[in-house]
Amino acid sequence: MLGGTTLQELRIACTLAQQEREGGVAPRLSPLAQVRDAGNLLTRAGLTIPAVDVDDIQVQYRPRRDAMQLVRHLRQLAETNALTQRRAFLPRDSALATAAIYSSLFGKEGEPEQGIPATFQAIYLTGWAPDPSQRGPARRGTATVSFGDLQKDLGAGPQAADESQKPGTI
Repeated sequence: MLGGTTLQELRIACTLAQQEREGGVAPRLSPLAQVRDAGNLLTRAGLTIPAVDVDDIQVQYRPRRDAMQLVRHLRQLAETNALTQRRAFLPRDSALATAAIYSSLFGKEGEPEQGIPATFQAIYLTGWAPDPSQRGPARRGTATVSFGDLQKDLGAGPQAADESQKPGTI
C-alpha cells in the first residue's frame, strides 16, 4: 500500500500554489495511511507477530519543466483524489503555479536533465493468524545475553565517540 509521504513534493507544491492563488487549500490527492497506522491495523485485525516494512522509491520525471507529466500519469491511474466531497477541479492558474513551484523547489538547478523527483512510499504489511503453536515472548529474566554484553561485542556506543566529531560524520 502507498504510505503518507507518497508524492510529498506534489502535495507541498500544490498547497503553496493554492494558498497563493486561491487563498486556501483543498486536498488534491487522496489521503494515505501513515506507517504507524498501517501497523496498528494488523493488530486490530487480530493478527499476531505483526511486521511493517517501508521502501521510499523516487521516480525522476524528465524534463524538469514538464511537471504536468506526473499529474497526467496520476489521472491515468485514477490516483488523484478519491474523496467524494471535494472540489471538482483545480483552476488552470493554480495548476500552472503548482508545476512552476514543483520545478523550482524540487528540480536541481542547472541540471534540467535530472528531472523532478516524485517520491512513493511503499508500505509492506505482514501478520499471522493466531495459532497455539506460535512462540510467545520469553519470560522475563530468561535471556542468555545482556544488552551490555551485546554492546561490548558490537563496539562502543555513541557516548564513546570522540567529542570533536558531530553525530552523523565519519
